[in-house]
Amino acid sequence: MRVLAGFILLACQAFAHVMSMSSGDLAIRGTLAHYELRLPLYEMPHVANPAQSLFAHIVFSSGGRPAELLNKSCREEAAEGSYVCTADYQFAASVDSLDVDCTFPAVTVPNHVHLLRVENGAKHDQALFDISFPRATLRFRPPTPLETAIAQSGGGALRAWGGAAQILFLASLVLAARSRRELILLTAMFLGGQIAAALVVPRTAWQPPARFVEAAAGLTIAYLAVEILLLPKAGMRWLIVAVLGAFHGLYFELFLRITGYRALYVLTGAVCAEIALIAVCALLFSYLGRLMAALKPVPVCASVLFVTGMAWFFLRLRS
Repeated sequence: MRVLAGFILLACQAFAHVMSMSSGDLAIRGTLAHYELRLPLYEMPHVANPAQSLFAHIVFSSGGRPAELLNKSCREEAAEGSYVCTADYQFAASVDSLDVDCTFPAVTVPNHVHLLRVENGAKHDQALFDISFPRATLRFRPPTPLETAIAQSGGGALRAWGGAAQILFLASLVLAARSRRELILLTAMFLGGQIAAALVVPRTAWQPPARFVEAAAGLTIAYLAVEILLLPKAGMRWLIVAVLGAFHGLYFELFLRITGYRALYVLTGAVCAEIALIAVCALLFSYLGRLMAALKPVPVCASVLFVTGMAWFFLRLRS
């Protein structure tokens, strides 16, 4: 009854990873600056001529004048699973505020996120860049509590919508619900499992790598599709969804670990965004289901989700 899941699947094929994230550190000393970029090695197949293209897609400016790139170099650090690039820049004058243009999604994948941390003498600031927000101005002043809440909650909301796995799983969740009441229960259990994982895992010694999070996300989609196809009347589906939600919580744990953001703000933004997306999917699927009931779209879409989830799982496992 929810054939839109198929369209969501097709629209999401351009998104290559659940977690596509890089980090950069810029240290400014007077008019000189040193930049270090770290990108996961599994991203590199998407980047043509990285030593050139990466630096062409990040520009630092101050006072309306771009910094001059003095030198650059890149290398693989296989032990850390990272591709590391360094560069030195020179500004025309001392930096009071820094303008940054970062378009890494153009050379990696559309849902790529870059976290930039900047040190300017004794002052520090940071910014997140993605396809929706490629520009930022860093003024090296402590943000107000309201600015912090808005920025970090917005980051959580964008990450909830930022990858194919998240969107596909939420579409699968709507497919798995056999009534409105069950959809509310499944949503609550999914969010509960997700929040629990994001809060509990940092208090353990386990730090799941991005590759594991990628593979687990694909497996959750496939498993929920199996539930829909083979166990249409299965009970306690809410318990399964809670466990699957915990796997998705690892994505936010990884995001929180890399950014240092507050869990309260990030998870609040993520929960609001996910509830909104589930509600929209439920309304659209219900409407389209009445129009296309004769085509039996539920098993068709569930089959497509199963194939996609398993393919995703094995590809990420191999990488």
